[in-house]
Amino acid sequence: MPRKLIERPGNRHFYPWPLILVSCVDEDGKPNIITIGASSVCCAHPWVIGFAMGVRQYSYELIKRTGDFGVNIPHREQLPGADYCGGVSGRDTNKFEDLGWTAQPPKVIQSPLIEECPVSIECRIVEIAHLGNHDWVMGEAQVAWVDEDLLESDGTRIAYERTDPVWSFFGEYWSVGEKIADWHGAK
Repeated sequence: MPRKLIERPGNRHFYPWPLILVSCVDEDGKPNIITIGASSVCCAHPWVIGFAMGVRQYSYELIKRTGDFGVNIPHREQLPGADYCGGVSGRDTNKFEDLGWTAQPPKVIQSPLIEECPVSIECRIVEIAHLGNHDWVMGEAQVAWVDEDLLESDGTRIAYERTDPVWSFFGEYWSVGEKIADWHGAK
């Protein structure tokens, strides 16, 4: 197949990334949630998760103040709430109350988690890379909370075929989920 040279590539030329809900808290204990469309595992040992966040976002101020955040992975049924969290500022409302979601107390960080999400990870900031109108925030995972019905029989690994994550790509939401091969086993 012929290939076309793209002189000025952008986010339309990169494949989707998982949608996450980042939870944080203000100095008065009011929890907040922001929807993030660009996230990734940055390092396996230690386990570091990163995401792009607008530098003018209210949540950006909160996570910089506390030095931590929760990464909450929603499933497809939570998409309306995730979409809401990405369109309304926490300065003006309490998104947990608006959605009827539960602010789960954390084990080791200050920021609450979203109890209704099937996977939640407590992270401490290790670095923020200043890039322009968005920064890349990196946090080391401290502990994870996983719905038991998502775990394989050994109780330590997520059975991904049981998840129903959402992906965000240039203003659209997508669902994926079919395993097609193992690493180093694709032929």
